[in-house]
Amino acid sequence: MSDLADVEYTGVLELRGPLVVVDGVSGVGWDEFATIVLGSGERRHGLVLEVDRDLAVVQVLEDTAGMDRTGTRVAFSGTPLRIPVGDGWLGRVCNGRGEPADGGPPVLGGSYAAVGGAPINPARRETPDEPVLTGVGAVDVLTTLVRGQKLPVFSAAGLPHLELAVQIAAQATCGGEAFAVVFAGMGLTHADAAFVRDGLAARSAARELALLINTADDPVIERLLTPRLALTVAEHLAFTGGRHVLVVMTDMTAYAEALREVSAARGEIPARRAYPGYLYSDLASLYERCGKIKGRPGSVTVLPVLTMPAGDITHPVPDLTGYITEGQIVLSAEVHAAGTYPPVDPLASLSRLMRKGAGPGRTRADHPAVAAQLIAALARSRQVRELADLIGRSALSPTDLRHLDLEDAFRNRFLAQGTDENRSLEECLDRAWDVLLTLPRGQLGMIPADLLDTHTPPQDGEPT
Repeated sequence: MSDLADVEYTGVLELRGPLVVVDGVSGVGWDEFATIVLGSGERRHGLVLEVDRDLAVVQVLEDTAGMDRTGTRVAFSGTPLRIPVGDGWLGRVCNGRGEPADGGPPVLGGSYAAVGGAPINPARRETPDEPVLTGVGAVDVLTTLVRGQKLPVFSAAGLPHLELAVQIAAQATCGGEAFAVVFAGMGLTHADAAFVRDGLAARSAARELALLINTADDPVIERLLTPRLALTVAEHLAFTGGRHVLVVMTDMTAYAEALREVSAARGEIPARRAYPGYLYSDLASLYERCGKIKGRPGSVTVLPVLTMPAGDITHPVPDLTGYITEGQIVLSAEVHAAGTYPPVDPLASLSRLMRKGAGPGRTRADHPAVAAQLIAALARSRQVRELADLIGRSALSPTDLRHLDLEDAFRNRFLAQGTDENRSLEECLDRAWDVLLTLPRGQLGMIPADLLDTHTPPQDGEPT
C-alpha cells in the first residue's frame, strides 16, 4: 500500500458505516487511493467514492469500527489504487484486499496496474473460438465454455454451486496451453473458505492458481474490491504473460448485497429491491473485462457464480447478469433432490458461444450434433413425463416409453459425476452417444446419417 502523501487532512466530519466524510480537501479525484491514520497510529486504507467541492467521501477497506473523528488523519495518493501484477500471484492465498493469508511475504510483481481496470474496447475484441474444458460432462458437452466468454452459474440456496465452482477451477484446462485460474471468493463462511483452499490445494501447489478469499466477517467494502483485484491479476497473466486465464467469482449476489449496503450508507435513491440504479453498469464493468484482444496473447474467461434469492431468476442480480453475459448454467433443486451431482438443468442452460468453440478441430466433429440431439431428446422426454402423469405410463407408445428410459439414462449415465471426477471430453461424448442410443434410430434426426452409421448400423422395423 502507498505511503502517506505530504498533505494530511484532519477535518473528518462524519463516520457513516464504512464511509468517512472529509472536509476541506483540495485536488482530490474520484477513485483516488487514500491512507487513513488513526490516533493510535493504526493505518487503514480507502478509496474516494465521491467529491463535492471541498468534501470527499472515502470508503474504508477495513471498515470504520474503532475509529474516532478526532485524531484521524487522511492523506490522498493522487492516483487510483494500484497493485503489483505478475507471476508472483500464482500459488498464493490472499484476502479480499490482496494481503497474504498464507503466512507468506507480500505479493511482489515487476509492474503495477490500476485495480479499477476498463472493459475491453469492442473494436479490439477477438471472437472467442477455442474451448476451455472443465472435466464436467454437463458443461463440456451441453454448455461448452469458450475462451474469452462470460458464462454465469445460476444457483439457489442449498445447491452445491460452490462444489461445482471448485471442481471446475481445479480441473479446467486449455488443451496443454499455458493456463491459470484466479478464484475470487466473496462473503464465504470460514468453513466454505477452508473447503475452497483444500479443494484447490493441488492447483495452487502447481503454481497455476491465485486465490483471493473474502469471508463473511470481513469488511463489506473489501467485498467490492475482491473481484476487481482478481480481474486485474488475470488481465496481466493473460495479455502480458500469454496465459489463458479462467476467473471464477463466487458469490456475485454477495457482491451485489455489499454494493447495496454501501449505496444505502451514501444515501442514494434506491432502485429495484433497494439495489442502486447503477447495478447493471457496475456488473458490466466487471464482466466486460474478460475476452480476447486482437494482437495480444492469452485470454480471460469469466465464470461468475450467483445464488438466486428464493430461486427467483427474475431477481435483479441474475436478471441483469443474464443481459450482460453469454448464456447461463442453471442448477436445479429437483435434480439435486434426486441425489444427482452436478444438478444441472440442461433445458434451462445455454452457452451462446458454444458453436464457436465446438466441432471439428476444436472438440470433436460429432460434438455439435450430439449436443443438439441430446437437448431435443430431453425436451421430448420432459413432455412425455408430463403426459405420463396425466394419462398413465400404460397408455404411452413404445417410442414414448423409450424417451422415459432416455431421461433416466441421461441422469444416471451422463449427468451423474463425482465432485472430484475429471472426465475427458472423449468419455463425455461417448456417454452422450450411449444415452442417445436408448432411442430408436428414427428419433435421432438431428444427427447426420454417416455419424449414425458409425455408431450403430441401420435397423429395420424399429418404432419411429
